Amino acid sequence: MKIYCVNTESYIEIRGGERLSEILALLPAQGFTPICARVNNRTEPLSFQVFMPKQIEFLPPEHPSSMRVYVRSLCMMLYRAVNLVHPGVRLSIEHSISRGYYCRLLTRTPEPQTVTPDLPALEQAMRTLVERDLPFERHERLTRDVIEIFRGQELRSKVRLLESLHDLYTTYYTLDALADSYYGPLAPRTSSVPVFALEPYEEGLLLLPPDKADISRPAASVPQRKMLDAFEAHLQFNRIVGVSNVGELNRAVEQNRSGDLINLSEALHSQALAAIAHDIKKRGARFVLLAGPSSSGKTTTCKRLAIQLMTCLLKPKMISLDDYFVNRDKTPIDPVSGDYDFESLYALDLPLLSEHLQALLRGEEINLPTYSFELGRRVERERPLRLEKGDVLLMEGIHGLNPAMLAGVPQEALFKMYVSALTTLNIDDHNWISTTDSRLLRRIVRDHKYRNTSALDTLRRWPSVRRGEDKWIFPFQENADAMFNSSLLFEIAVMKSYAEPLLRSVPHDAPEYSEAYRLLSFLSNFLPLPEDQIPGTSLLREFLGGSTFKY
Repeated sequence: MKIYCVNTESYIEIRGGERLSEILALLPAQGFTPICARVNNRTEPLSFQVFMPKQIEFLPPEHPSSMRVYVRSLCMMLYRAVNLVHPGVRLSIEHSISRGYYCRLLTRTPEPQTVTPDLPALEQAMRTLVERDLPFERHERLTRDVIEIFRGQELRSKVRLLESLHDLYTTYYTLDALADSYYGPLAPRTSSVPVFALEPYEEGLLLLPPDKADISRPAASVPQRKMLDAFEAHLQFNRIVGVSNVGELNRAVEQNRSGDLINLSEALHSQALAAIAHDIKKRGARFVLLAGPSSSGKTTTCKRLAIQLMTCLLKPKMISLDDYFVNRDKTPIDPVSGDYDFESLYALDLPLLSEHLQALLRGEEINLPTYSFELGRRVERERPLRLEKGDVLLMEGIHGLNPAMLAGVPQEALFKMYVSALTTLNIDDHNWISTTDSRLLRRIVRDHKYRNTSALDTLRRWPSVRRGEDKWIFPFQENADAMFNSSLLFEIAVMKSYAEPLLRSVPHDAPEYSEAYRLLSFLSNFLPLPEDQIPGTSLLREFLGGSTFKY
């Protein structure tokens, strides 16, 4: 039997039944040590056995799929370390922040209390696991048996999830006789993931994986106090409504309590925007800048904030920074993809923007530019604008928090707002939901509905979008005067029915199929929630359609 190896661009003869690790040993040196591979464009562990002709690609450590495998493996090592150092204590891996993963240790009581982690002992326990070179062993058993294993380890959030899904079989892993589940493959052995660090962080700790720029060292944490506050506010809300993980959300759907969750989540958005509107009025700001990454919901946030400002007796006016794009022939080029880099700050006509804003502050009238994406250049139209007393100008765009964007405009005239979908719902205690994945699902659904763009094309462009965000948006997010968390507790359950058929349309022979398959596996954890109870003013309507706002 022959398999095709992408790395060597050749066919390899095998008997059948070999593990990927055994096939790797047949190849010439690759110049890197893989911890996973793609089999027919699906990411698989090196323990995966090959029984039929396949296409196989061993992935380098810096590949995004490899880094996910690395981080998941570190999480299981941390769970084992907590089990050794703090027996009887619950590990909660809550979200990605400050270039790491924020974790808390909690008592297993009806009202959980935070336990102060013994960081030196935990890190030493993880280092010892690396030195012992233990295998991450993959198993597949009847779900009822796995539930009993997890119940015995008091992994209640995992039990709740499995009970809600009704799958016959479930995959799980063991490390040093301790069981756990992760929604993707793990590394072959503990010695495969030696690079990490633990740092004290608020009430818990920060698990730092390898640095993306240099995987031989741990990432260096960065302060993100405002981001943490935004996360914590929603986590507290989740606990109050009794839905902190996907198992609890699925139970709410089964019990027909989804209407209450929708109403409560929408009310939370309204309350947050009302508080921001009051802060804007109190400061006397003339310009409100709304920034955030792709598919964070900036447009609807801007429209809903305008309504709240009117209740504060202010008169909002809105412009899009997209109209300040330079002509196509002056647009920067992405050095990696070779495409136009519309995420670059210098895709904007900064001198004209600064000139216009200063003129508005002086009470002068300007003519707003109009940019035609079809023509790739600015077109002349009459769009006069003047700020009268009580007027507030809302400007939506990805660069609103970058100090270089509005050089020369007085800071006291500005109010800077960061918008992002900071997902606080976890799959279970050890598996969080990536904010990036939530935004990607939004974008896939929106691009298909409004831009006639396939999921394949959206997935293909996503790495370039992410590079732009890492360079132009995320470094400046702590400059915000206010952070608005645009995530909704129920949204992925609603997105599921829209996103799944789009993801299934991605061809199996496309490299992007790997991401489509991963997202489909992720969505399989959710029970579908119909959209009929979502109000027309909901931020989610920006992506699904049916909004009462005009875009």
